[in-house]
Amino acid sequence: MANNVVARFRNGRVVKGVSLDAHAQRPTFHVRPPDGDMEQVTLVDLKAIFFVRSLEGDAKHEESTTLDPTDRRARGMKVVRVTFDDDEQIVGLTNHYPVTRPFFFVLPVDQQSNNLRMLVNRDALTEIELVE
Repeated sequence: MANNVVARFRNGRVVKGVSLDAHAQRPTFHVRPPDGDMEQVTLVDLKAIFFVRSLEGDAKHEESTTLDPTDRRARGMKVVRVTFDDDEQIVGLTNHYPVTRPFFFVLPVDQQSNNLRMLVNRDALTEIELVE
């Protein structure tokens, strides 16, 4: 299945496009930008892969950091705040807490977010905290 992805590198570089093979258990994956050649990306070089609804996003949308108590996605999940080493913070849902794997998925608590899910590189984080 083709996924719209935004690959955000630890050095600040961003690659947007479509990927068929991005996965937490594979060390590399491929991204085909809309106007460019396919690029191989190495997971350890990333802060995260953002699986998105649209590559353009919505700059006007302000992400909610509060979980809707009726959100059915939260069943069996923990709400966490992850802080990246570039100080970006994301509040989301994960079923892997405490985090022991090098890469783990987070779903945004904002159901209207352009992000559907994020594959986070644990090494790109300065903090992972449970949100009550």
